[in-house]
Amino acid sequence: MRNLIVLALRGVLGVVVVGCLLVQAVIVPLLWADLDDLDPEYAHVQLPICAIAFLGVACIEVTVVCVWRLLTMVRRDTVFSPAAFRYVDVIMGAVATAAVLTFGIAVTLAPGEAVAPGIVGMICGLALMIGGGALIVLVLRMLLAQAVARDTEARDLRTELSAVI
Repeated sequence: MRNLIVLALRGVLGVVVVGCLLVQAVIVPLLWADLDDLDPEYAHVQLPICAIAFLGVACIEVTVVCVWRLLTMVRRDTVFSPAAFRYVDVIMGAVATAAVLTFGIAVTLAPGEAVAPGIVGMICGLALMIGGGALIVLVLRMLLAQAVARDTEARDLRTELSAVI
């Protein structure tokens, strides 16, 4: 059953990577072209918005790669090891970066009358929720640390018990 779940999640992650690459290769350049037609007083948002979109998708790609590596560790039954912390830390950094980038969209759109203040506020709320996601990953990292410590302790106790028997 576990292998089926890992396989299904890998399929989803593969589709996500293809979608991300499509967004970076096609959608972001189309966004750039659409923003070329903006009123000259709003032309200053073209570069930041496109850069943030590209980097935001890159955050998703980094997260997908790390989750893929963690799935490999799950399949090999090595996920409860110190090596897993590297991938969890990168995921946490990518999610935090996505939160900062989302806030950057709000800052870029705030000046002027191009976007309603309520929309800017909603984008700030979204940035806060994404930042909360980074905190959730931090809590999960702490749980992983406890599991690794317990696994190490159990392994040591088995070794001692083997020596006694």
